[in-house]
Amino acid sequence: MKKKSKFSRYSLQDKIMLLTGYSLLGLFVLAIIVPMIYIIVASFIDPVQLQNKGITFDFSKWTLTAYERVMSNKQIWIGFKNSIVYSIVFTAVSVFITLLAAYPMSRTDFKGKGLFNVIFVITMFFGGGLIPTYLLISNLNMLDSIWAIILPGAFSVWNMIIARTYYQGVPSELREAAEVDGASDVVYFFKILLPVCTPLIAVLSLWQFVGMWNSYFDAMIYLNDSAKQPLQLVLRSILIQNKPESGMISDIQSTAARAQLAELLKYATIIISSLPLLVMYPFFQKYFDAGIMAGSIKG
Repeated sequence: MKKKSKFSRYSLQDKIMLLTGYSLLGLFVLAIIVPMIYIIVASFIDPVQLQNKGITFDFSKWTLTAYERVMSNKQIWIGFKNSIVYSIVFTAVSVFITLLAAYPMSRTDFKGKGLFNVIFVITMFFGGGLIPTYLLISNLNMLDSIWAIILPGAFSVWNMIIARTYYQGVPSELREAAEVDGASDVVYFFKILLPVCTPLIAVLSLWQFVGMWNSYFDAMIYLNDSAKQPLQLVLRSILIQNKPESGMISDIQSTAARAQLAELLKYATIIISSLPLLVMYPFFQKYFDAGIMAGSIKG
């Protein structure tokens, strides 16, 4: 007797739900993959070919012009270096502050826990606004410095809540054993608790790194020196303002040719700016399920 498949044993309603879910998931995947393929292929297409006939898989029509110009531009590399520095420093500061803040909030014997929890939650929904924040940064003499990018958003209440919930899922026997051995809170936190929180740290680090890597608004507001601008501001001038650096298109005299090359440069810069994130994701993927799900078991 032929064994029935698992799908055939489902009820009609379950089958409809599964097929609907898979269909929506398939459309979602296509909505992500198709633009990615288009951008990758378009970055190699000759500007005239791309503008007149669109993308093609005829390799004879492909060119490395955009990548050559992007790679030879100094401002791209300056922005790339700045983005890496800002993202690494921001991730380290943010994750460290978040983990420290979440520890007392996870302790049942912490007096004032309810008050601090209310204060933290309020900041998730209400902020001072752009002008008060700018005045604060200015009064602290942090304008046009790396700290104007790092410090204002270093603490995330949402990440703190996730870390707090993760701590609460750690067996209490670890804390009890540490107390028996005479370990202080500092020793317990750094030598016992943090080593078992590797999935949490990995997930929070990836979130913060990606967030800083993709941000440009704070840098646009607080940074004036072009030598300190991150890569996203350089991309903004290319993608939104359509103003590539003069050295990238200075030898192109025709206005139409300059516009064509500027359009081509958009795709090349998108690919180059996405490379660090594409390289990071495979190394952090194994921590995602453990880090996110473990922090969502207890509320």
